[in-house]
Amino acid sequence: MRSLGTRTVLYQQHVAASLGLYNNDFISVDILREKGPITAGELSKLTGLATGSVTTLIDRLEKNGFVRRENDPTDRRKVIIVPLYENKEEVSSTYLTLHAAMVKLASTYTEEELELITGFLSKAGNVLDEQIEDLSSKIRGKSSS
Repeated sequence: MRSLGTRTVLYQQHVAASLGLYNNDFISVDILREKGPITAGELSKLTGLATGSVTTLIDRLEKNGFVRRENDPTDRRKVIIVPLYENKEEVSSTYLTLHAAMVKLASTYTEEELELITGFLSKAGNVLDEQIEDLSSKIRGKSSS
């Protein structure tokens, strides 16, 4: 798992660089793709970046067409960050070869094996989310002491 995680991070860094983005910018784009529209404060919590850093990050992403800001319909003091990730041709074309290779790999497994793998990956993602939250709590605890 650790080896796969390392390779995933390295691949992500290369994708970010190929798109002319910083890695934190690209991580944020992926978080937005997964979560959908969220506030800058929520993005700050999910990335662990300070709110000022997130504002600058959103400025860069908006300038490059990866997100847009919208007023929150329920609270006019808030702004929602809306991902435009899927509309970017350079993003989808960057992932085409990985997608094709993963489809080819998946085709070597039976339906039952794929169900087992999918279940494991989903549960592993949940474990990682729990560990991220635990580490974030410890970091927040240290910074407030």
